[in-house]
Amino acid sequence: MDRLSAIAASLLLGLVALPGCARAQDVAAGQRVFSQCRACHLADSSDRNGVGPNLGGVVGRQAASRASFTRYSANLKQLGESGYSWTEENLRAYLANPKAVAPQGSMAYPGLRNEQQLTDVIAYLKSVSEAPAAAPPAAATPG
Repeated sequence: MDRLSAIAASLLLGLVALPGCARAQDVAAGQRVFSQCRACHLADSSDRNGVGPNLGGVVGRQAASRASFTRYSANLKQLGESGYSWTEENLRAYLANPKAVAPQGSMAYPGLRNEQQLTDVIAYLKSVSEAPAAAPPAAATPG
């Protein structure tokens, strides 16, 4: 590698390490960010809800479609009826600024502005949206 190529490679590696550059998703960090949401939301496989709907399984789900939650705003119901689903991109937009997505929505949260926290909380929501792995078969016990 010539000297110029080595310098260019070093600069590129340095840019990747700069704060504010996109980092990998961190589920544990996302769970900590989600603690802000726990005042109103659960994120598990139960049918229980809080003030807002349970967010377990939300990634990929159609908006306003959780059967056990009946207090969706008319705005979110309209989005759901139009086929809007909670893709990672749609979640990112909604979590960053709920009123930009659902102007008459009832969620009082002003939005999450930190890009890394958005990435991490979406990673956490994905982790509670994935189907649990099948339990390994029980080991046979000697008779």
